[in-house]
Amino acid sequence: MPLAGLRTPLSRIQQILTAIHEGLGINAACRTFNVSKNSIKEWERRLSAVKHVLLLYSLCHQFLQQILEGDELYTKVHHNRPPSESEGWTVVIMERASRFLWTLQCGQRDQELFTQAIHDICQVMAQTQDLALLTDGERRYGNLLFAACCRALYTGKPGRPAQTLPEGVKVRLKNKGLSPHSARPKYEAPQREHPRTVQNLAETAIHANHVEAFNSALRRQLACFRRKANTYAKLKSALQRRLDVHWLLHNFIRPHFTTKVVPAVALGIFATGLSWAQLLTIQTFPFN
Repeated sequence: MPLAGLRTPLSRIQQILTAIHEGLGINAACRTFNVSKNSIKEWERRLSAVKHVLLLYSLCHQFLQQILEGDELYTKVHHNRPPSESEGWTVVIMERASRFLWTLQCGQRDQELFTQAIHDICQVMAQTQDLALLTDGERRYGNLLFAACCRALYTGKPGRPAQTLPEGVKVRLKNKGLSPHSARPKYEAPQREHPRTVQNLAETAIHANHVEAFNSALRRQLACFRRKANTYAKLKSALQRRLDVHWLLHNFIRPHFTTKVVPAVALGIFATGLSWAQLLTIQTFPFN
């Protein structure tokens, strides 16, 4: 378990990690709490292994309906370079009602990063009867999701069967920047959906406002997402490790400031939120 072999008191570890995820930089935390950077990295490495366990546990539950919002944000990694070459792009997939984060993954803004996020969504789809994915102008989410989980629909007509999304899955895209005279609709489904899927999404509900608010909060809470001198992440692995710990803190420990409930509790995964001590005593897999 992550707690094995730790000499630092748990209350001190909790105090330092909470300060880091409230906006204090890692170098400032080392000066403030008189702790080494390697110790903080070791604590984060141990906690990041717990993410895989809790994600698998969350995917064991059945959900009646979920509305997912997808967006991405950007930060520098190692040094200033063009955004297309940076490894600091972070994909965020959030459940709207509970504010539960299903995906918080960083990397270069390429096919691999988005495909990994889509595979996470496919696992959530398998446990949800009615799922909607809403993206704010990013068409590749719907296209990659269609390529990953499309199914043949046999209609009895001659020719090849039509390919559709699985029944109960809806994808909506908001076309930003349209001119008033454009023939394209403002809200559209980028790919064909199953005819038996219930179309109960109103146009006023097609937005990604909640995940964009989370992105703004993330820039305040993690120093590596603030565009100031010497606060960007030095390595992609370090940035992902910090995001994994923030995923745990957001989903299982900290009550959301809007719902006043821990997201995992609001989604029905746990009856009560977890503590830092409980996270550090969770048994992890040997390969983690």
